[in-house]
Amino acid sequence: MIESFHRWLIESGLAEETAVFVLEAVEVLAVILLALAANKITKSIVLRLVHRVAAHTQTHWDDVMARRRVFHRISHLAPALVIYGLAPVVFMTPQLVELARRGAQVYMLLVGLLAVDALLSSANDIYQDFEVSRRIPIVGYLQVIKILLSITVAIFCISVIIDESVVALFAGLGALTAVILLIFKDSILGLVTGIQLVANDMVRPGDWIEMPKYGADGDVMEITLNTVKVQNFDKTITTIPTYALISDSFKNWRGMSESGGRRIKRAIPIDMTSVKFCSDEMIERFERIQMLKDYTTRKKKELSSYNQKNDIDESVLVNGRRMTNLGTFRAYLVAYLRSHPKVHQDMTLMVRQLPPSDNGLPLEIYLFSNDQAWVSYEGIQSDIFDHILASLPEFELRPFQNPTGEDVRASMGAGGV
Repeated sequence: MIESFHRWLIESGLAEETAVFVLEAVEVLAVILLALAANKITKSIVLRLVHRVAAHTQTHWDDVMARRRVFHRISHLAPALVIYGLAPVVFMTPQLVELARRGAQVYMLLVGLLAVDALLSSANDIYQDFEVSRRIPIVGYLQVIKILLSITVAIFCISVIIDESVVALFAGLGALTAVILLIFKDSILGLVTGIQLVANDMVRPGDWIEMPKYGADGDVMEITLNTVKVQNFDKTITTIPTYALISDSFKNWRGMSESGGRRIKRAIPIDMTSVKFCSDEMIERFERIQMLKDYTTRKKKELSSYNQKNDIDESVLVNGRRMTNLGTFRAYLVAYLRSHPKVHQDMTLMVRQLPPSDNGLPLEIYLFSNDQAWVSYEGIQSDIFDHILASLPEFELRPFQNPTGEDVRASMGAGGV
């Protein structure tokens, strides 16, 4: 048929070269039309049928593959296969056949690469449904596979285009090893880091980490081959080089999350001039405080027994052992915190004195809340210290604070200045 069309062109008065050119143009146009028809059939019938089947199956993986357009990318192989198969049949000149087939091969290699890329992304999406994905992310490893596949496909494409052996091209890469290592330095470091992070379980997606050097303070969103994406608490996004998690230090708050408690550690400075021994009237008042009733009764017996046993002259305050308003206040705080519904009772709880300074005597509260949510935690902490500050006058204690301008003015006014 092609030869008949060629003879007809010659008989129509066209020169041999012109007839060959027209014939080849018609051949190319015919192959293009057939390729477009194959592409249309694949998209309209086959691909639509595949998507409809995927939508009605009970499995989840085919829906993920459809969303990632795996089947759509595979469908692009149809026109390339048509061109590759029809080239020897349709084209008369060997040069055109070779050109068409090489072009089809390169196209198929690129389409296959895109399809595998989408397939690997689908595998990661499916993996995210499993609990193990929070502990062992595989995004970095899949990216390594994608990079290796891209390099391999690029070498095969070059081999097809220049008609050179793939083995020879791979052998030539040996001389470029140093350049390749330099180009993919970050990727290689990221791969090694990813293995160490997983092996040592150092960080997972969802962990709260702090890395001041990079301005990161928030939740890990994603760990990839080259970067770790962190959403800070102000909703900004910080990206950290993956290898920096090994080369630099960072704080991971996962231990706090898994423990069930969140630490509260804060001190109130006490004015040391307000610390004193308890009078009988103060002790009687303390006995009416519900949380101190048992403590004061027990403490009075203990101190009285000690002083009598050692024949202490109690007419002098500093002789023997006596209750102080600060010591009683510490006992009250322990009892108060032990009864607080938002304090984790199975973790460390103490009220202690820190070394005094020119800013008073720090009374530190050290405990763990049983609610780790940030807003709730701050509310619990504030409620506790509201109560502590309001309770100080009941024990005739004063918090220490540096004088303000109003204090200075009041003092000057009281002095008649």
